[in-house]
Amino acid sequence: MVEQTPVPELVTDVVSVYSQVLSELFWFLVGFGGVYLLGHLVLIPFGVRAVRSRNRNNPTIETATETYLRVTMIGFATLTGVIAAGYGRVLSESAVIIAALTFALGIAGQQVFGSLISGMFLVADPDFNVGDWVEWSGGKGTIEAVDFRVTRIRTPDHETVSVPNTELTTNAITRPYGRDRYRITEQVYVAYGEDTEQALLTLQQIPPMLESVLDDPTPNARVVELGENAITLQANLWVGDPSNQDIRSLRSDFRRLVKRRFDEEGITLAPPSAQSVTGSLTVTEPRGESGGVSDE
Repeated sequence: MVEQTPVPELVTDVVSVYSQVLSELFWFLVGFGGVYLLGHLVLIPFGVRAVRSRNRNNPTIETATETYLRVTMIGFATLTGVIAAGYGRVLSESAVIIAALTFALGIAGQQVFGSLISGMFLVADPDFNVGDWVEWSGGKGTIEAVDFRVTRIRTPDHETVSVPNTELTTNAITRPYGRDRYRITEQVYVAYGEDTEQALLTLQQIPPMLESVLDDPTPNARVVELGENAITLQANLWVGDPSNQDIRSLRSDFRRLVKRRFDEEGITLAPPSAQSVTGSLTVTEPRGESGGVSDE
């Protein structure tokens, strides 16, 4: 005969179990919430202000510091909540949990920590900042944020690309707009039969017509190559603060002015074809034939 547990005792056991679970959940939330609020309201703002005061010209450090502090604070708050709930001994004495953590770190930790260290190097680099235009082997664009694992870059087509930090630290990065001035170089091809001196003079008069072109350094034009089919002329002009200008639009405006001015001066920009053929061709009727063209 099966002995049945009295209903009052069963209810008491269920209530006891749920009370213990709720108590552990309560203390976990207390520990987690206390550390999280302390970090969110005090530690993170203090750290960000300290970094901003010492690195006013490097906004990347500010955004990255906030990200790293937030992740660290969440991890520490979770650990505090687990200990407050009474599971600290389990974490310290359980060989299974320790082995699982070791295995996870061994498999995924190398890439994660590699990205983290790479991100810290990028953050510490004074020539790598949010808002900078960069070019690397995989593309080009404007830096929007340096995150925990990746750097977000906005391309010229206004697409956002997430580039792993390790890729940026292991490859060469070019910052064409890294200084307060940027040189724009444009090449023009003119035919050999044209007046080269007039073409150079016309080409040198075009940059001052563009509002964003600087007067110092003075724009210049020169002959850079005597090619097989055309003479190559090169114009150099400078703009200031290139990060606030549309370089592609400026190049387009320059080329439009070159085409219009050269047309007004009657200067041919390039030969109509790679080879020029001159002379005449005569077709004669073969003797002995009444008409037509011989197939032989």
